[in-house]
Amino acid sequence: MTSSGTPLDGAITGLILAGGRGTRMGTVDKGLQAFRGMPMALHVLQRLQPQVDAVLVNANQNLAAYEAFGVPVWPDALGGFPGPLAGLQTGLMHCETPYLVTAPCDSPLLPADLVARLAAGLLAAQAEVALAVTGAGASLQPHPVFCLVRTSVLPSLSAYLQAGGRKVDAWFATLAMTQVHFDDEGAFRNINTLDELQQFDL
Repeated sequence: MTSSGTPLDGAITGLILAGGRGTRMGTVDKGLQAFRGMPMALHVLQRLQPQVDAVLVNANQNLAAYEAFGVPVWPDALGGFPGPLAGLQTGLMHCETPYLVTAPCDSPLLPADLVARLAAGLLAAQAEVALAVTGAGASLQPHPVFCLVRTSVLPSLSAYLQAGGRKVDAWFATLAMTQVHFDDEGAFRNINTLDELQQFDL
């Protein structure tokens, strides 16, 4: 695995967020639902893995199925399915590089240059977190679960979660943050329901 082409070669771990309940998909494990012949999370892994130096999966159920992908799998340190920030906390706790990039398990079309562009944006802004955005003006759409963070933010995140915080954007607002614009909005599409899965599984 390599992060060749990024300004942070050798320094980035990828985290696939697969820890949710999948409520909108009928309480099934979204990452393990078949998309174009294989689990959605495996599509994410195959797209993310060439961009980073190591990959972790955050999952809270069906751990053996995710472990079969050949990468380490870690459940939330916090119980009760508290959301993506708990997954990010878990990733940071097990990350052995200075930077961690996240991608959700239900976005199988993520950009091939996601990590390189987030890394360039984070360094240029000397930020603690860089997140992907699409659109412009009133239609600007942030994609907060596609983000690159410095692992040094772990104490801040742990304190926020311990205080009961759960909203990603609210925690980001406490950090030095930058946004990185991507043109291809479809690359960030997340598949939340069985209808959407059938629609895009072409």
